[in-house]
Formats: sequence, structure tokens, C-alpha cells
Amino acid sequence: MFIARKLNVVISGKTGSGKSFLACALGNNACRQGYTVKYFRIPELLLEIQDAKNENRYTRFMDQMQKVKLLILDDISLQSYPLEESRDILEVAERRYNKASTILSGQIPHTQWYDLFPDPTLADGIMDRVIHNAYILALDSKISMREVMAEKIIKEINQTDS
Repeated sequence: MFIARKLNVVISGKTGSGKSFLACALGNNACRQGYTVKYFRIPELLLEIQDAKNENRYTRFMDQMQKVKLLILDDISLQSYPLEESRDILEVAERRYNKASTILSGQIPHTQWYDLFPDPTLADGIMDRVIHNAYILALDSKISMREVMAEKIIKEINQTDS
């Protein structure tokens, strides 16, 4: 399995394509195999890091992030990141590089992630630590998974009412 080899997984696709579902399914499977797993949406992770800095527990928090065998970071491409947040993302990637696995999911392909970070050197550092030892999964869906599920529920309701 990719976790035992300390490899990463990068998932990209449109809204509703199943990125988060797939990432969480991989996390669930990892839990069943006895691995520690932690899930964050990137905006939440960055807030947690800022809180840790404000409360003088940054080093402890980052040590905990390093020890988790599978870290799932969802919604990486929702926004561009300011310099400080870019450094924080690099620090997470650096601490985990060749020590543990990370799943990153986002709406844009990883080849466009450079545009998310203001400093090309930081972007290159993040990409180098995440992408070069990762499985790349590009989900190509024509309709939203949520739309499919909603149609199924409505169909079941209509059959019950008949």
C-alpha cells in the first residue's frame, strides 16, 4: 500500500466529482489497517496552524502532523495563498516528506498549483516534496456525484409516493 511506502496521492477534479469521497475512502481503509489518519480542509489546517502559533504550541502541533501516518488535505486549490500560509504548507510538506503519506485534493490539476503560491521558490519546494513521489488521480466526471445521489433519492421518494 502507498502508506507503507510513504507515498502521496494527489486527486483533482471538478466540484462533485468525488475527490473528497475518494480521499476519505482511502483514509477509512488506512484506519482499518491500523494507520493513524487525520483529515483537514486546507483552510481549517491553516487556521489551526495560526492558532498554534498564537498559543506557542506550533512546534508541538507540527510534530503531531509529522507523526500521523496519513494526512488528508482537502480543497487545496480554493484560493491563492499569502506568503505566510505558503510557508506553513511547505513546512507541513517538508516535515512529512519520506516520513509519512499525504493525500491532497483540489479542483485544479496539480500542474496549475504553482499559481497558488506567490513565491516561485516556495511553490517549487511544495511541489518537489509532494508531487514527485505521488500517485496522480485526475477525476473526469460529466455530472456531480451529488446530483446523481439527489436524483436517486427523488426517484425513491416518487416510487414510495406512488
